[in-house]
Amino acid sequence: MGGVAVDPVGEDEVVAWVAAELAAGRGGRIVTPNVDICRAVARDPRLAELVAGAEVVVADGMPLVWAARLQGTPLPGRVTGADLIWSLSGMAARRGRPVYLLGGPPGVAEAAARELTGRHPGLEVCGVDAPPYGFDLTEAGRERVRRKVVAARPALVFAGLGFPRQDLLIAELRRDLPRAWFLGCGAAIGFAAGTVSRAPGWMRRGGLEWLHRLVTEPRRLARRYLVDDLPFAVRLLAASAVRRRSAGGRAPVRSRRRSAP
Repeated sequence: MGGVAVDPVGEDEVVAWVAAELAAGRGGRIVTPNVDICRAVARDPRLAELVAGAEVVVADGMPLVWAARLQGTPLPGRVTGADLIWSLSGMAARRGRPVYLLGGPPGVAEAAARELTGRHPGLEVCGVDAPPYGFDLTEAGRERVRRKVVAARPALVFAGLGFPRQDLLIAELRRDLPRAWFLGCGAAIGFAAGTVSRAPGWMRRGGLEWLHRLVTEPRRLARRYLVDDLPFAVRLLAASAVRRRSAGGRAPVRSRRRSAP
């Protein structure tokens, strides 16, 4: 949808896939596109290649779920970074896999680590880091972050720096930690810490999480959601409906995976 190929899998399947790949000594990247990411990908071929190269791509935004349904290739549902940070941590606790939290304002990653270990006893958080805004603009800033992550030797890294900053950094870190798994999770570290309010379940199920975030952070998100993302979402849904009619009732499906978990 919107130029992004998405894996038609649910959250449990993603966790099972990552667990199996870790056991086999293989790492990877998880990208969770929403409308904003699709809009960025549509404008920049480099970002399109970055997303397409991830081992797992799952739909975070409800408009993508609706678009998939309209074009005749339904998805099991949303798979969000805000949910995966909990379920992957649970898997890591059960299997003795250390995790690393990267992102958020000072103190937020530490608070998220306390919440995650409180819910999942036995979880090993091998490191946290809250690099200053703009650290990735210099080689020295990226190198400082890289050294800390590599020295911690995590099996899972939750990078909450926003797209595409987190994903560009993850692509670099993958070269140093080829057996680790990386989740670009945006605001999920803040959600886990409780410093950022997440929408109640009924709003998430109804595709209204964006409205909750807009109300709680209007100055930061108003332009992105109302001026940039909303028109793109309308065009995405319309194009999906047209695509289905053009394909005779069902759009072609292109699998991203070579094998199932």
